Amino acid sequence: MTTLEAVLPAMVTLGLLANGPWSRLDDMPPPTDLGQTWVEIGGKVYGAKPDDLGPIGGGEGYTRIVTDGDYHVKTIDELIDALGKAQAGQVVFLDAAGDYDCTTLVYGEKLVLEVPEGVTLASNRGQDGSRGATLYSDAFQTAPLIRAKGPNVRITGLWVRGPDPKPRLDHHARSFRADRGDSKVQHEYYYRFPCSKGIDSAFPGLEVDNCEVSGWSVAGVHLSGGDNHHVHHNYIHHNQYNGLGYGVCLGYAQAVVLIEQNLFNYNRHSIAGTGKPGNAYEACNNVEIGASLSHMFDMHGGRDRGDGTDIAGDWMRIHHNTFRCTSARAVVIRGVPQQPSEIYGNWLFHTEPGGSVFGPWPTGGNTNIDFRDNAYGKENPVVK
Repeated sequence: MTTLEAVLPAMVTLGLLANGPWSRLDDMPPPTDLGQTWVEIGGKVYGAKPDDLGPIGGGEGYTRIVTDGDYHVKTIDELIDALGKAQAGQVVFLDAAGDYDCTTLVYGEKLVLEVPEGVTLASNRGQDGSRGATLYSDAFQTAPLIRAKGPNVRITGLWVRGPDPKPRLDHHARSFRADRGDSKVQHEYYYRFPCSKGIDSAFPGLEVDNCEVSGWSVAGVHLSGGDNHHVHHNYIHHNQYNGLGYGVCLGYAQAVVLIEQNLFNYNRHSIAGTGKPGNAYEACNNVEIGASLSHMFDMHGGRDRGDGTDIAGDWMRIHHNTFRCTSARAVVIRGVPQQPSEIYGNWLFHTEPGGSVFGPWPTGGNTNIDFRDNAYGKENPVVK
């Protein structure tokens, strides 16, 4: 037996082949394993309830699965060629059996896959058990892998897989040691390690649906600008690089998004915003499965940006979500939203409201946050 033949089984077991560490990550839990995600108390629903489009997280049973397109591609070169030709209203379809490894092109040509205005980039996640095509890069400096080149772009049915599913707590601790120097020096060291983004749009009307999005150290879905975005029926996980690590992130310009019917797990913050004026989101009927590196839903304030204000975005409506992770706070708003914001109708496995669940606490008064009518407890939940 050759040396390679001797070690090959062990390499597979350790996940060093079959696309590295990703071979050790399970697919999304099916609805039967996920169990009940909502509860009815006193005739009112608390937590995340599936809608008519199919199960929370998408996949099998989702009613808007795309199964073919105007361009049917099987390689990354065919994909790049199709994106260069596609017109608004057309679909570029990735065959699930194809190979879409973008790593060398990111290194060699700084590849960004640009999707033209009104074009759908699709695969068939959920059709006959398919996970959909895996569009991926193992280059840490992939930022982003996919960019909307205009408004009304749709990304659907893909596994958009990044290079870095790890929290990298050691790098964060090393970067921000007190003996390293001042804040500027610490941040400079921290950013020596390249950061990655999955999907980015500065244009309005981005739709990301029925996708699996994972392994991006900055954000799986990054909204640089634009309104009327819709992120729904996705499984968004393992975006947890400490210090960044967002499932869906609103950037430093106007960005308004509806985030619903998603499964989240192993993110640092599943939803986050810079808190700049113009940031706003509604988050409803999402499920936090059970693991989070830090608080789950977030909006930064002026102290995070260092701009001398206490502004935490325009508004947030956070309702009818299920938070199963009890080791972290559910929602932290790190300043004062410019417009009234609401948190209600959620089901939390935490047993009591308070500062270990929400920030700021208490709400009301000059916080501009109306916090009310949420259910607490895994077993026999109680509204408080």
